[in-house]
Amino acid sequence: MTRASNTQSDSDTESGTQGGTQGSTQGGTRGDVRGNVRGDVQPGPVTVSQEGLPGWLDPVVHAARTVQPRQLSRFLPPENGTGRQSAVLILFGAGGHGPELLLMERAGSLRSHAGQPSFPGGALDPADGDPHGDGPLRAALREAEEETGLDPSGVQLFGVLPKLYIPVSGFVVTPVLGWWREPSPVGVVDPGETARVFTVPVADLTNPDNRATALHPSGYRGPAFLVESALVWGFTAGVIDRLLHFAGWEQPWDREKQVPLDWRS
Repeated sequence: MTRASNTQSDSDTESGTQGGTQGSTQGGTRGDVRGNVRGDVQPGPVTVSQEGLPGWLDPVVHAARTVQPRQLSRFLPPENGTGRQSAVLILFGAGGHGPELLLMERAGSLRSHAGQPSFPGGALDPADGDPHGDGPLRAALREAEEETGLDPSGVQLFGVLPKLYIPVSGFVVTPVLGWWREPSPVGVVDPGETARVFTVPVADLTNPDNRATALHPSGYRGPAFLVESALVWGFTAGVIDRLLHFAGWEQPWDREKQVPLDWRS
């Protein structure tokens, strides 16, 4: 099993996504939740439904239905079908400061991309099923549960974005959209992999003061967000940037404001 941190971060500097201290926990708690992973992703179909969603998610639903792959990234899955299938969970919730997203931060002791935020997610396991069917849905929920302690039974999946490709690692990533219908406690499950689990208000992500362009020595340039005492960049920031844009939530921001990265990033 490959963690989301490997799926998203080990090749973030080549993601090519166009454009490019703690928040609320949905009534849950942060910290170490080892031993609380439930294994609730049961065999059987995993459904995608927009029924009963809050109205503020309508623009995201519309974006998921209409966005084209090239509008999300210049890197798309190889036509020959190669690439390691993976999925991430883009989980929206209703927090104390309005709509928010669930993120996690890689452990500072990791050899690559230490401390980098990402969506929960990772590579598909054989038990997840058909990578061209509901396999990515099942993988996104399973990895989110394993990495954050999230109870997947409280998540309503409502959309899937086009598959994206990360050339350096060869990952084909399916972004799965979820609504945190029934919040549950979340926190660090494996401290060796994850430093913290946190939420970010969408209002903070759209605030122009929190936006910048990340610059990596490799030549990578892409959107970045300075939120919750973290720098969100690479694949994760690129997907968030495109979601905000196509949902109509983006506000004008200074693209000349730059945040330099180093080779350890």
